[in-house]
Amino acid sequence: MTTDISLTTLLVLCLAAAAAGWVDAVVGGGGLLQLPALMVALPHVPVPHAIGTNKAVAICGTAAAAVTYTRRAPVNRRTALRIGLAALGGSFAGAFFASSISSAVLRPLIMAILVAVLAFVLLRPSFGTGALPDPRPVSRRRALAALAVAGLGIGFYDGLMGPGTGTFLVLALAAILHMDLVTASGTSKIVNVCTNVGALVTFSFQHAVIWQIAAPMALFNLTGGAVGARMALKRGSGFVRVVLVVVVLSLVCKLGYDQWGA
Repeated sequence: MTTDISLTTLLVLCLAAAAAGWVDAVVGGGGLLQLPALMVALPHVPVPHAIGTNKAVAICGTAAAAVTYTRRAPVNRRTALRIGLAALGGSFAGAFFASSISSAVLRPLIMAILVAVLAFVLLRPSFGTGALPDPRPVSRRRALAALAVAGLGIGFYDGLMGPGTGTFLVLALAAILHMDLVTASGTSKIVNVCTNVGALVTFSFQHAVIWQIAAPMALFNLTGGAVGARMALKRGSGFVRVVLVVVVLSLVCKLGYDQWGA
């Protein structure tokens, strides 16, 4: 599919992609900016094409952030890849069931979870500010829980619906594996690359990616992702925590508007 847009519109989309890459790199949730921008700028484009184009752009920024984190943060690549492979399978399954499950049913449930998460983060100031002092390996039970929740579960959600996948991954990794928020954010990027690969392959086979728009946006998204990762590493878990609260609030508002205001 091809579409003609003005240079001004393309520039606005590229700036939105850069901002989305930054948010995604810090704590996830860049789709809150990027996907709506695509849908507003391209009102006559089918929704699957907007989602597919969004995935093609997002994978670049997420990959750039993943590389930056793995070079500078104590990210366990083996753990991240194991969870990522589970998430890849989950995303394929979610995409398969996407057409048979109503998002109107899912949104209130996800909003309730987000509100509970927000309350937990606000009432627990120490959450994610530091890893456990005990350096022993993660127990088998916690490792399996991470595979099930952060891998299969959130991967399935990303294929099924998608908003806030990166944020859910950060929260799950911090809660289950007791990672600090910077390490959880870095690990989530590797996992998120895997979920994006699964979704992008599906949309590509369906010819639902507008590559001539995705390509320039991807360059800006990549830059935003690299800058966001460096800022998170430099400023630490406190900075990530603040951005996390803002993104979770934005997710709740966005899903609430989609459910009752649209």
